[in-house]
Amino acid sequence: MSTLRDLAEEHTHLRPADIDHLHRIAGDWQLLSDLSFADLLLWVPVDADGTFLCVAQVRPTTAPTAYQDDQVGRIVGGPEVAHLGVAYSQGRIWREGDPVWYGDVPARHEAIPVRLRTAEGEAGEVIAVVGRDTNLSTARTPSQLELNYLTTADDLAQMIADGTFPPPRHPGETTSAPRVGDGLVRLDAGGKVTYASPNAQSAYRRLGYASHLVGEDLAALHRRLAGDPLDGTEASNGILAALRGEAPPRREIDARGATMLTRALPLMPAGVPIGALVLVRDITEVRRRDRALITKDATIREIHHRVKNNLQTVAALLRLQARRVSMPEARVALEESVRRVASIALVHETLSMSSDEAVEFDGIVDRVASAATEVAATEVSVGMRRRGSFGVLPAEIATSLVMVLNELLLNAVEHGFPPADEAEEPPVPAASGMVPVAAPEVDPSLRPEVVVSAHRFRKMLHVSVADNGRGLPPGFDAERASRLGLQIVRALVTGELRGTIELRAGANGGTEAVLVVPLARNTTHDGRSQA
Repeated sequence: MSTLRDLAEEHTHLRPADIDHLHRIAGDWQLLSDLSFADLLLWVPVDADGTFLCVAQVRPTTAPTAYQDDQVGRIVGGPEVAHLGVAYSQGRIWREGDPVWYGDVPARHEAIPVRLRTAEGEAGEVIAVVGRDTNLSTARTPSQLELNYLTTADDLAQMIADGTFPPPRHPGETTSAPRVGDGLVRLDAGGKVTYASPNAQSAYRRLGYASHLVGEDLAALHRRLAGDPLDGTEASNGILAALRGEAPPRREIDARGATMLTRALPLMPAGVPIGALVLVRDITEVRRRDRALITKDATIREIHHRVKNNLQTVAALLRLQARRVSMPEARVALEESVRRVASIALVHETLSMSSDEAVEFDGIVDRVASAATEVAATEVSVGMRRRGSFGVLPAEIATSLVMVLNELLLNAVEHGFPPADEAEEPPVPAASGMVPVAAPEVDPSLRPEVVVSAHRFRKMLHVSVADNGRGLPPGFDAERASRLGLQIVRALVTGELRGTIELRAGANGGTEAVLVVPLARNTTHDGRSQA
């Protein structure tokens, strides 16, 4: 289905600022829908002949909907939208008319013009119409709660027509909570409570206020209830700001081990401040879970930090042992183990600084590549370059993949660009038993380079490590190669990563290792992870 912006840009001549205002209304109009017990439909004019297009719809959570089918994308003209035409052309809220029927559902039509205020703060022209359609099939004598809901809804509807609702959204603020059903308090112009819903009363009772709220100065009450004087002052100032016609950010009040979220909205129909609407929600359990998660995240990061330290200690011990070994082969083996342990430590170091079990992998690859050129046993200066981005990878993929790339990069540097005294020697016979021949010489005009490329496609990570060195020896068989590094690579790629690897001659000479690793993993019936 097309979005509000898509529909408006395709069918109307509304300006970007107009469409942004419509987006703000659609982001905050669940409040009006719930207070009205009605569906809200956002209509924009399509042609001068009175045709309108529905670009957004919201259903109430407090009453049955008037529409079983979604109306977004519907273009309507003629008598059916005459009330929209009146609101649009005359710039006033339309409430006249008899109920209409949608199938077997009777509904009452209302139309609210939408204005965007100018930069000077004046009411601008009408850019759209909000249809407020109420299902009348369950009509009954309204209670005190319903009467207060409807009165507040009429005030907000007039503010939409004035261009003062919804208020500007503060950075980082969401529109999900609190809602009307969580708790509603209505204030008069002096800040005294004129109505409090049962849920609002319960929320304040949990903070420690057992008396009835009606008649209380809410700003002063917030200062008294808050356990932290600073929180109480901020919450109180938010109420006072709403009474002045401002729209303060949401505030939290902590008292007696409970937490309540508050949102204060000014009520200014026709530009006259008549009080404020305060929505409240008891979020005590939510904050307790948040604190538990923060503690868990801190514990996980500390574990990764300690694992990194332990791995670095192991690497240091292996390095110390390598210095004491007199056999060249044993020394080389220990030094390779040091590099492998250090590459795993890089992943845990990154995870220790992250709040989740995922890492930004590009930085790790760059550090591993830099280390490979520094420690590789070659006299040739080899450049490293990364092309594309790995993005964020889960820890279980990152740990194995960094070891694979470490081995491939070291192989590319050491065997693709051997020291000068080794470049003349023929390669070691392949395990396949084929007769070896001299490897092709490296073009002296080419700067020795290894390029790591990565891109994602259809939930698969495609990686290549390519060099412009002397290439693979004839008859080379990766499946039967006896080098420990290649055995580790094959085991990790096909086992831990559930992927594939291919070693082949590069298109422009040299060697290329191509990996394909699945990013999406499922869980089998026995709990094991699989691609």
